[in-house]
Amino acid sequence: MAASLGTVTIALPIADRRSAMEFYQEALGLDPFGDPADDGVPEPLQFRLAPRTVLMLVPTDGFGWVLGGRGVAEPGASEVVLSVAVETEAAVAALVERVRAAGGAVVSEPERLPWGYSATWADLDGHLWQVLVEPSEG
Repeated sequence: MAASLGTVTIALPIADRRSAMEFYQEALGLDPFGDPADDGVPEPLQFRLAPRTVLMLVPTDGFGWVLGGRGVAEPGASEVVLSVAVETEAAVAALVERVRAAGGAVVSEPERLPWGYSATWADLDGHLWQVLVEPSEG
């Protein structure tokens, strides 16, 4: 029998805590949780994505302890793409517009692709996200 996973935390390095918090609030409608630090931003800065999935945003200068001496990738260098599914093409377009309004960069505008209707965007620190409507079975 496979081991059961607990909460999965996705940690991303960021340049500025307040800007990152505001971006994720505006673009994705996420609310941070936890006790605020002196700057008014929860420490650690975390958002619940799903019941057992958390996004944690860590200042770049503090991110190195996790990497065991390995350098943090420069902005624009992507080792991972985070994907989120939505129910409709209109929801894809709406999310892309919220991202744009919050200061994110739209990497690819919404379009129909073989795997579904999709768009890709980058947050303020260059982390890539894909939003898509998966094609229906049948």
